[in-house]
Amino acid sequence: MRKIFRNIHLWLSVPFGILITLICFSGAALVFEKEVMELCHRELYFVKKVEAAPLPMEQLMTKVAATLPDSVSVTGVNISSDPERAYQITLSKPRRASMYVDQYTGEITGKYERAPFFNFMFRMHRWLLDSMKQDGGIFWGKMIVGTSTLMFVFVLISGVVVWWPRTRKALKNSLKIVANKGWRRFWYDLHVAGGMYALVFLLAMALTGLTWSFQWYRTGFYKTFGVEVQPSMGHGNAAANATAKGGKREGSSEGRGGRPEGRKHSPYANWQQVYEQLAEANPDYKLISVSDGSASVALPRFGNQRGTDRYKFNPRNGEITETTLYKDLDNSGKIRGWIYSVHVGSWGGMLTRILTFIAALIGASLPLTGYYLWIRKKIKRRPVG
Repeated sequence: MRKIFRNIHLWLSVPFGILITLICFSGAALVFEKEVMELCHRELYFVKKVEAAPLPMEQLMTKVAATLPDSVSVTGVNISSDPERAYQITLSKPRRASMYVDQYTGEITGKYERAPFFNFMFRMHRWLLDSMKQDGGIFWGKMIVGTSTLMFVFVLISGVVVWWPRTRKALKNSLKIVANKGWRRFWYDLHVAGGMYALVFLLAMALTGLTWSFQWYRTGFYKTFGVEVQPSMGHGNAAANATAKGGKREGSSEGRGGRPEGRKHSPYANWQQVYEQLAEANPDYKLISVSDGSASVALPRFGNQRGTDRYKFNPRNGEITETTLYKDLDNSGKIRGWIYSVHVGSWGGMLTRILTFIAALIGASLPLTGYYLWIRKKIKRRPVG
């Protein structure tokens, strides 16, 4: 039986190893993207000086809106509990566009743009630099990443079977990484012990990552948690359909994208009032987001980092008309955020993010150390003369 799993481990690793390395390494590079960007561009994300009180939100939104083309509008604002962080103003287009403004001076600090390096790593991680075909053709990059990730799951499981020690002493020895007995022993220990230490995180990343690659897997994964998904729907729409059962879909808002026809008052008139109400009711908030008719509050908690309490309000007077607390949602309202949080390792705060980063780097090294050991073994077996 062990021989069968050894062959499975080898013959899946050889063709998919390089792809697994690229996927794991690019994933590791994305773990601390936010921190790297804030370190390199502090002037964009942080204010120069904290004053006694921010300017009125309507004044800030109007100032930003005046700088935008007619086809682009302000759709919302994200306010951190950290008074040193600039307000993030979300825009109607392009997708996920936003600007930052110093809430104390009204100065626009800049527009968010993903750094070329991280954009390259993201496209590598998700699609091997491929792009979706406009004519509906096969999205080869996405398919290859999904297939490689699925094979990685089998490689990891077969590796555990091959590794499984027969005695306690063997278990203890197999979890050591020795650095003073030659390179071959070091690479062997790194491959075996390193793989075991990172196993749980690598499996978690692979199993959640597959939900972005295959509809059949996504449907089965969601169903495991009691969430029904229509087979014909894509990942984003599937999540929308799923969360419809448990509450308002994350990230949605009514009336976003511009001023409705016939409205004569400012669309931002009561945003300040709504923010102050929510901040007072949630003094330990992490982030409050307000848009036209809806708002959300993110709290500093472990678990689903995309989980928020959602609110609807009357845009004309700021009265909160509906409240949907995250704790009251069923699985269908939580699963997508949980998948993302587990995949990127944010569910347990900074500690699990660091462990996820290390595990991804180990995952990237496993095929390389495996190739080294396999080639060394092949050369050693080659007859002389």
